[in-house]
Amino acid sequence: MVDQKKCIGCGTCVQMCPVEAISFNEDGKATIDENICIKCGTCEAVCPVSAIEIKR
Repeated sequence: MVDQKKCIGCGTCVQMCPVEAISFNEDGKATIDENICIKCGTCEAVCPVSAIEIKR
Protein backbone atom coordinates (compact mmCIF):
# COMPACT_ATOMS: atom_id res chain seq x y z
CA MET A 1 0.00 0.00 0.00
CA VAL A 2 1.25 3.47 -0.88
CA ASP A 3 0.63 6.32 1.54
CA GLN A 4 -0.42 9.00 -0.94
CA LYS A 5 0.32 11.77 1.58
CA LYS A 6 3.96 10.66 1.88
CA CYS A 7 4.65 9.75 -1.76
CA ILE A 8 6.72 12.39 -3.55
CA GLY A 9 6.41 10.80 -7.00
CA CYS A 10 10.15 10.27 -7.42
CA GLY A 11 9.71 7.05 -9.42
CA THR A 12 12.34 5.00 -7.61
CA CYS A 13 9.83 2.26 -6.79
CA VAL A 14 8.55 2.18 -10.38
CA GLN A 15 12.09 1.69 -11.69
CA MET A 16 12.96 -1.02 -9.18
CA CYS A 17 9.79 -3.16 -9.30
CA PRO A 18 10.75 -6.49 -10.93
CA VAL A 19 7.23 -7.18 -12.21
CA GLU A 20 6.18 -3.64 -13.23
CA ALA A 21 3.32 -3.58 -10.72
CA ILE A 22 3.74 0.11 -9.88
CA SER A 23 2.59 3.06 -11.92
CA PHE A 24 1.67 6.70 -11.34
CA ASN A 25 -1.90 7.84 -10.80
CA GLU A 26 -3.36 11.09 -12.15
CA ASP A 27 -1.90 12.97 -9.16
CA GLY A 28 1.65 11.81 -9.97
CA LYS A 29 1.76 9.46 -6.99
CA ALA A 30 2.75 5.80 -7.06
CA THR A 31 0.07 3.14 -7.02
CA ILE A 32 0.52 -0.64 -6.80
CA ASP A 33 -1.52 -3.12 -8.83
CA GLU A 34 -2.24 -5.80 -6.23
CA ASN A 35 -3.02 -8.32 -9.00
CA ILE A 36 0.54 -8.10 -10.32
CA CYS A 37 2.53 -7.41 -7.13
CA ILE A 38 4.53 -10.41 -5.84
CA LYS A 39 5.14 -8.73 -2.44
CA CYS A 40 8.91 -8.97 -2.75
CA GLY A 41 9.44 -5.78 -0.73
CA THR A 42 11.84 -4.09 -3.14
CA CYS A 43 9.70 -0.97 -3.47
CA GLU A 44 9.29 -0.73 0.28
CA ALA A 45 13.07 -0.94 0.74
CA VAL A 46 13.97 1.69 -1.87
CA CYS A 47 11.29 4.31 -1.12
CA PRO A 48 13.20 7.37 0.18
CA VAL A 49 10.23 8.64 2.22
CA SER A 50 8.91 5.29 3.53
CA ALA A 51 5.59 5.75 1.75
CA ILE A 52 5.19 2.06 0.89
CA GLU A 53 4.19 -0.72 3.23
CA ILE A 54 3.77 -4.22 1.85
CA LYS A 55 1.13 -6.32 3.61
CA ARG A 56 2.41 -9.88 3.58
